[in-house]
Amino acid sequence: MEIEKKNRFVEFIKRYGMFVVVGLVIIAVALTFTLIAALGNSVPTSTNTLNFRLPMSEASIIKDFSNTELQKNETLNQWEAHLYIDFASENPDVYAVLDGTVKSVEKIYLDGYTITIRHSDGFESIYSSLSEDTLVKEGDKVTAGQKIGTVDNTANGELKMGDHLHFAMKLNNNFVDPNNYLDLQEK
Repeated sequence: MEIEKKNRFVEFIKRYGMFVVVGLVIIAVALTFTLIAALGNSVPTSTNTLNFRLPMSEASIIKDFSNTELQKNETLNQWEAHLYIDFASENPDVYAVLDGTVKSVEKIYLDGYTITIRHSDGFESIYSSLSEDTLVKEGDKVTAGQKIGTVDNTANGELKMGDHLHFAMKLNNNFVDPNNYLDLQEK
């Protein structure tokens, strides 16, 4: 009887062994891709504490960040996501929110004169609707709280808002809500 059982197993392997091997290979490949995708989407963390400063002093928020609810753009007469925070203040000075390196200084038609600063840990800060007379240039090192320019009304996409700072932050090239990083006690 035992010889008959061994022969059945050998016959099963001969007949279906290739399917079992192919199935195991497919499962292994699927698990490998799942693991790679899971590790690829993880965000590296750092033990460094980043102390963000405010981009303006004594400023009020005149239009807040929103990536889920559309907001009316009065200048363009359209509804849109607003991935920036718009600040207004009696004091027009604009400051770097964190130490970093100036990535670019450029004039963008809808946003006006814009300074982008690259910071550590994948952060970037973007300051738009500035005066043409910026105080930094591409490649300059800046420190948190350093004056980099003044606000103006150069953002053609928000002309009806008057002089203001159109401010955004990115983390790993994705817009993030500055409210999560800046200490904006009163809105």
